[in-house]
Amino acid sequence: MSKLVSVIIGIYNVEKTLREALDCILAQTYTNWEVVMCDDGSKDKTVEIATEYVEKYPGKFVLIRNETNQGLNITLNNCLKVAKGDYIARMDGDDTCSPTRFAQQVEILDNNPDISIVSTDMLFFDHSGVWGQTSAKAKPEKLDFFHTNAFCHAAAMVRRQAYIDVEGYTVDKRLLRVEDYHLWAKMYSKGYRGVNIQEPLYQMRDDHNAIKRRKFKYRLNAAYAHHEARKLLKLPFWYDIFGMKSVLKGLVPTFIYRYIHRKKHQPKDSK
Repeated sequence: MSKLVSVIIGIYNVEKTLREALDCILAQTYTNWEVVMCDDGSKDKTVEIATEYVEKYPGKFVLIRNETNQGLNITLNNCLKVAKGDYIARMDGDDTCSPTRFAQQVEILDNNPDISIVSTDMLFFDHSGVWGQTSAKAKPEKLDFFHTNAFCHAAAMVRRQAYIDVEGYTVDKRLLRVEDYHLWAKMYSKGYRGVNIQEPLYQMRDDHNAIKRRKFKYRLNAAYAHHEARKLLKLPFWYDIFGMKSVLKGLVPTFIYRYIHRKKHQPKDSK
């Protein structure tokens, strides 16, 4: 019998993009899934749209709500409390993914008991179309955490037991926007390992609004997350220096950061 996949989605003011995100889940070739959405205090029509899917596809979509805006770590933990799946997949309410994403990730988890995290390369897109692509390391090791985030969070599928063993996402304001990095470090510290599919099965919306969300305080959070990861993974204290890269990036003017970011992630065939 195929494993149930629970897709956990924190939704917040995504009325313009949520239908597209949910429709790409409906289009998956792997069909044994449920979607658990938690609204984090939206002020637009996000809840109305989510409710439409709950009513139209009973048993496939679930909607819960935070009374006030709580942040992604609490929101996803609330989703985890409701999720029933053996495998937990992530998705954001303004992104899309390829129809075979779930099928490919489930196949890896089913056939590789030593692997607990499966993410994928991803494409970046905005209103004009696809503009970039990531190229993640196939099998990240502990030291890779200090050069980049080892896994794309939104594209990941993880064994439920791994989430249980690390008690979900850590609730700490110092980890907002970097809760995923801390999650992977916790899992690796417990002996869990993961892989990245070398194919862009996920499409992340990265536009002007995404750039505006990259605030300096989150760069400080990234430095703190590096420090915590270094302790969790029991590495020498001088690895804390890698956290300073995040702080320095926060000092770069937005237009320069945007140029470097886009140059770094140019599609392979355009370089």
